[in-house]
Amino acid sequence: MTGAFDTVVVGAGVVGLAIARAEALRGREVVILERESRFGTATSSRNSEVIHAGIFNPTESLKTRLCIAGRTALYRYCAERGIDHRRTGKLLVATDAADQTFLDRCIRRAQANGLAGDDALVPLSAGEARQIEPELRCAAAAFSPATGIVDPEQLMHALLSDAQARGASIAYRALVEAASAGAEGFVVRVGGERAEEVRCRRLINAAGLGANELGRGIAGCDPGRVPPLYTVKGSYFVFTGRSPFRHPIYPTRHAGISVHATVDLGGQLKFGPDAEPVDALDYAVDPARAGAFYRAVRSFWPGLPDGALRPGYAGIRPRLAGPGDGFRDFAIEGPAQHGVAGLVQLYGIESPGLTACLAIAERVADL
Repeated sequence: MTGAFDTVVVGAGVVGLAIARAEALRGREVVILERESRFGTATSSRNSEVIHAGIFNPTESLKTRLCIAGRTALYRYCAERGIDHRRTGKLLVATDAADQTFLDRCIRRAQANGLAGDDALVPLSAGEARQIEPELRCAAAAFSPATGIVDPEQLMHALLSDAQARGASIAYRALVEAASAGAEGFVVRVGGERAEEVRCRRLINAAGLGANELGRGIAGCDPGRVPPLYTVKGSYFVFTGRSPFRHPIYPTRHAGISVHATVDLGGQLKFGPDAEPVDALDYAVDPARAGAFYRAVRSFWPGLPDGALRPGYAGIRPRLAGPGDGFRDFAIEGPAQHGVAGLVQLYGIESPGLTACLAIAERVADL
């Protein structure tokens, strides 16, 4: 890996790979620098695998606009490339009368966000919801037909293959320690066993959990523009029996980061994520958290048997909102924001980043 490139993409998660593909499709010479030994080992492979409809976030936010555009593009791309996916729909459920207020708000926000026609939320009574999922207990519900699930591993493999087919390359175990901006582009310093420098005209920081630290290490870019990072661990528990559900179940009381139910493409029922602020990247699932999961799940599935949950896996979100901060949007900054030509920085790309990856990539390539 020597010489100068049009574009260096730091990070080979689903967003970084989608960006590399978009850049390569525009005829640019691209190299992807990934610190691990393979692509997508962190946030991209440690999530609910859900294709989101675009319900929960504010209408004009990047999270909503890129989710909705990305969802449409993602369904089309998966169909074209033969990536395993399924448009399952999901049930938003109010488990008691108090939750009904938030459910009604979700329905209004979905309308404001443009979910109409075949994508519109369908309000349901408790009885109508049980006709869809007989094991479900709720006071009311709404069905989201636009929601689905996808195989993230297949998706990332396809994105990388597309990029490589157009001449992109990827370097693993390539930890980017710092970079500097100059009149002719960037010098990117790669540490570890590689210990080399790479030159490029465009630098895209899509390093996920490492993006904020890298942003502060780019000489010529104001480190004061880098937002603080709040790492939140989400654990998942899996159900050991046969799933009674066919659709994802999202209780509205904890919409956003919540203990919800999803059924993956292999038929495995899992619950999560919860939300645990952490300082270290520890992916072990603490079995002691099971008690809280049983209580949360039984709010909408009283029939969950004792001893039926086992620790599954955990992911860590790169959040920009600290405790009590309220909503924080994706931060995607180009030269118009930070003043450095050729540089794009992406911070806080959490959910719905998987759904939005193709739309994010187009936005970054445009910047």
